[in-house]
Amino acid sequence: MANKPAGATNRKGGADPATAGRIQQIRMVAGLIRKANPRALPIVLGSGIGIIVVCVVVGLLTGTAGYLIPAGVPGGLLVAMILFGRFAQSAQYAAVEGQPGAAAAILQSMRGNWTVTPAVTANRNMDVVHRAVGRAGVVLVGEGAPTRLGSLLAAEKKRVSRVAYDVPIHDIQVGDEEGQVSIRKLQRKIMRLPRSLRPAQVSELNYRLKALPQSLQAPKGPMPKSGRMPKPPRPRTR
Repeated sequence: MANKPAGATNRKGGADPATAGRIQQIRMVAGLIRKANPRALPIVLGSGIGIIVVCVVVGLLTGTAGYLIPAGVPGGLLVAMILFGRFAQSAQYAAVEGQPGAAAAILQSMRGNWTVTPAVTANRNMDVVHRAVGRAGVVLVGEGAPTRLGSLLAAEKKRVSRVAYDVPIHDIQVGDEEGQVSIRKLQRKIMRLPRSLRPAQVSELNYRLKALPQSLQAPKGPMPKSGRMPKPPRPRTR
């Protein structure tokens, strides 16, 4: 008789660790959404269930239940997942908005292959510049007073250009003043930048940037720990 693997019994009798972790992640995100907007989760559930109910009722009345019900269930779940993701993103913004380092938290949660270095340079007034490197080139994001950020960004842009050569270098100021980008629009702004580098060029650029001498580091202070939320689960496709 063949011996069973040592962990076979445990896997069969216990919960899958990946599934348990996914459920815990959903609960964590749901808690943050509920705290930011108590009406969000009822809207998510109501929208998903509403679509399923409509498909069932219409299918029974028109004799097309065999088509509409199988389509309505995944359709309702998909809509609920999309709304859940939107509310999760809104909760993320609410958690970090107005806090020092909020832009860094948003940069680190962006989709895609980005290399983010928070606080590459700063001054004594807590004005700070973060750096993100991706296929759009180098993106410098400044947080602080507009009257001081201009010179801080210009100095960092000059420093990066020593090794970036012909790579595009974009600078963005985060804030609510004229000419600045609000924290809620920062990710959208960056994702819309033209992609001009190949993956191999991005890797080479990151290597060159690591060789740069260290600039003035950000003064010690609170950084938003709740800024990076677990990503909402995506609907599975077969």
